[in-house]
Amino acid sequence: MASPYDTDLDRNPANFQPLTPLSFLARAAAVYPDQTAVIHGARSWTYREFYARTRRLASALAQRGIKRGDTVAVVLANTPAMLEAHYGVAMAGGVLNTINTRLDAAIVAFTLDHGEAKVLITDREYSQVVKDALAACRAKPLVIDYDDSEFTGAGDRLGAIEYEDFLRGGVDVADVSLQRLVFHLDAFSRRRHPCMPARGARAGDV
Repeated sequence: MASPYDTDLDRNPANFQPLTPLSFLARAAAVYPDQTAVIHGARSWTYREFYARTRRLASALAQRGIKRGDTVAVVLANTPAMLEAHYGVAMAGGVLNTINTRLDAAIVAFTLDHGEAKVLITDREYSQVVKDALAACRAKPLVIDYDDSEFTGAGDRLGAIEYEDFLRGGVDVADVSLQRLVFHLDAFSRRRHPCMPARGARAGDV
């Protein structure tokens, strides 16, 4: 006998929403638009600005062909770009692979291949390891350089475009439905995903 709770209660927007952090950011931007969301050195962004940047990242990725289930890898420290990737990649339907910055080139190369990375966002602080990894791996992702304003050491740019320029190529589509942008969790069941160990890694590196 069917339960009465299963009768005429098919999933719809009124009774079912995917579990996603995107709605949290959308609400924060709507309710606290002028409150500080991100502080990085001398720079800061409000929730309105942070949300707009993530939408531009999603748009720029989509313009480069990133679609549902495509992997976007990042080799980043705990920087604004890392935060933006956690939202912008999901908005584009992609899968975010945050690669531990302490790994050697061989493991980074393996991870890029195993995850079938289509895009790689990399901080120039780790340019030597990433350069060696790109030379060793089969994957040929679009490489986007992130030039961290707080990093003053040596490091080369490896890609064809810098992160801020890449964002400027995106569109802040404020009226795009969150339901259309939301990352569909069932994409995980249809592809392989590299898993990074949590022990000994920073939160932003796992």
